[in-house]
Amino acid sequence: MLFGQSVFQSVLERLKAEDETEEDTEAPAAHRVSGLGTGLAFDVLERVSAASQRVGQAYFDNLEQEAAAGIVEKPAPLPPPEPVMPDHLTRTAPQEVAAELAISAADTPLTLGEKRRAFARANHPDGVAPPFRDNATKRMMLANLLIDEALRRIAR
Repeated sequence: MLFGQSVFQSVLERLKAEDETEEDTEAPAAHRVSGLGTGLAFDVLERVSAASQRVGQAYFDNLEQEAAAGIVEKPAPLPPPEPVMPDHLTRTAPQEVAAELAISAADTPLTLGEKRRAFARANHPDGVAPPFRDNATKRMMLANLLIDEALRRIAR
């Protein structure tokens, strides 16, 4: 506390006093903004419009140039190519799925689980194009049935 005031109050009073003395000594300039300690300066290059120096205006300037050149239409996108059915999805017979799984008497529940996961990665209906989901579903149902039967035989 200086002379019954806090440090903050004394700083505020000193700043007010400095502002009052500056206003008395200098006439307010037209280019000054009240409250700013410095003036604003603009650098306008030769043969460059002030509008092009504004970021927001540059976008509209370019639109006018494109309109003068003519409207360029984007070509229509090509339709997506027809999906091709993978060869393995054409094999939906139980014998073909069993041959792919290659279940043997030496398989354990662990190896059968690995075979189920590997088969599902390649054949799951969610992983194929919609027109081929029926075949993928049939293959997955057959594979699950064959693996479940093998697991039942092991459990006996």
